[in-house]
Amino acid sequence: MAEKPNYFDPVTLSKVSSLLLRARYVVEGLISGLHTSPYKGFSVEFSEHRQYTPGDEIRHIDWKAYGKFDRYYIKEYEEETNLRCYLLVDASASMSYRSDGVSKFDYTAYLAAALAYIMLNQQDLVSLVTFADGIRKQLPPRSNPRHLRAIIESLEQTAPAGDTGLGRTLHYIASQLKRRGLVIVLSDLLDDPAEVMQGLRHLRYQKHEVLVFHVLDHDEIEFPFTQLTQFEDLEEDLRVITDPRAIKTDYQRQMQQFIKGYETMCRRHAIDYTLFNTRMPLDKGLLKYLAWRGA
Repeated sequence: MAEKPNYFDPVTLSKVSSLLLRARYVVEGLISGLHTSPYKGFSVEFSEHRQYTPGDEIRHIDWKAYGKFDRYYIKEYEEETNLRCYLLVDASASMSYRSDGVSKFDYTAYLAAALAYIMLNQQDLVSLVTFADGIRKQLPPRSNPRHLRAIIESLEQTAPAGDTGLGRTLHYIASQLKRRGLVIVLSDLLDDPAEVMQGLRHLRYQKHEVLVFHVLDHDEIEFPFTQLTQFEDLEEDLRVITDPRAIKTDYQRQMQQFIKGYETMCRRHAIDYTLFNTRMPLDKGLLKYLAWRGA
């Protein structure tokens, strides 16, 4: 019997014919056909727990209880409200980088599509914003299941290009949103950290919940190069040839400072931060995030 494909593997997933199917396979396999929400606080209060049974709304799964008992338990809520979510997807040129497998943009599109699939199945309102040095396309928040196709088509039609203007984009979005919601930023964050954090703080000041999905290529993190290599800036017309062994230690130190800096600043301002490596199976990344949010 042929081994069942692992659709959580980004490379395997990239061979699936459409982004819609990719999102579906990821979500259906995420927790054996269950679906959940990454948003904490969408219900006012729950009165009791009971064990999950097929057919239950699994958006009410208590992830903290699952971590303790290795079983799914349902929170029975007394009052509910719908989530309004804005997915901000970085489509600048740097997102096109790939060492092998999938590019940062492809990986980000898989994450965004899977999240949209989950939320729309829960009748939450979802908006998609793609950006580079400014807004490229913005879809309004809707909860109709047909809205998923519009989100998928927009992601499939987007080709990474242009400089990164994440800080400006965040300020613009913060000024446009009139109702509180959840803003998920999916980006490599290769912009001025001070400007990016100002934009993120602007969203927090407007009382939005903010999550940052920091997507980097494996080679950007590990810097595995060993031979004379030409490095190219995908957003600027800059190239340099160097022996990577001579700069590896300094590069890795600065990269870790870059990652740690964002992680620390986000925590300081009550912004959720999760680092994604493009070789990371999608289920492990999302489950890690979902479990942490439910703790």
